[in-house]
Amino acid sequence: MDLCDINQIKALLNRHGFRFSKSMGQNFLIEDWVPRDIASVSGAGPGTGALEVGPGIGPLTRELAGRADRVVSIELDRALLPILAETLENCPNAEVISGDILKTDIPTLIREKFQGLTPIACANLPYNITTPAISALIEAGSFSSITVMIQREVAHRICAAPGTADYGAFSVYCQYHTAPELLFQVPPECFIPSPKVTSAVVRLVPRPAPAEVDDPKHFFLVVKGAFALRRKTLLNSLSAQLGQPKEALAQAIARCGLPPDIRGERLSIPQFAQLSRALRGLI
Repeated sequence: MDLCDINQIKALLNRHGFRFSKSMGQNFLIEDWVPRDIASVSGAGPGTGALEVGPGIGPLTRELAGRADRVVSIELDRALLPILAETLENCPNAEVISGDILKTDIPTLIREKFQGLTPIACANLPYNITTPAISALIEAGSFSSITVMIQREVAHRICAAPGTADYGAFSVYCQYHTAPELLFQVPPECFIPSPKVTSAVVRLVPRPAPAEVDDPKHFFLVVKGAFALRRKTLLNSLSAQLGQPKEALAQAIARCGLPPDIRGERLSIPQFAQLSRALRGLI
């Protein structure tokens, strides 16, 4: 069965009485190059175990199963389980688990399912859980790489450089924990139903925390404060979010060699680390 052929997809879904759920952000692929290219860049291969989130009807699952030693897919929609049982019947190294990735103990799952294998994560993520799902995969600390297809605008935010319109707190978070790379785009017509936005595939390779950051909790408190009011200066945003006197905040900003009217989106991770240290006694 061709899981990217629109006629075969419709016949499969009709046979199982399946209806798309908008609340779950379901969009199935109808171009076979997409799952093939995603699996190709994911790092799946001999000696790897791939964790997939939201397999849908299984086109990416099949591609991963043809490359990795083992694939475990987590699917929230129970209506898809009998469909996946049919479409993956010839993939003995693929297992589907009914569950919610946001409620899953990912490190424990990886230890149980991928013993002796190098874990990777790969997924066509539902749009409605993009940010929390990526955060969960990163914070699991279990993967050699995380490759996901997401909304293009979120992919741009993840990879954005300081001083650009897309750069924000989530950019800093992702770049603190990983080295992200935007790989390619996927147009809306590659899906059924067709979404209103273009998608993009991004790969995040975990890396050690930046050496400049000696207190991650305090660092991210400052980052959050810096982006709380994007249209305001760094000083005003920090003051509004942290509730500290502007005079003391201004002095800390000046000690870092930053202009008094600078905005938070201009700061790099090393600059945020320097500001975090300068503000430690204040916050």
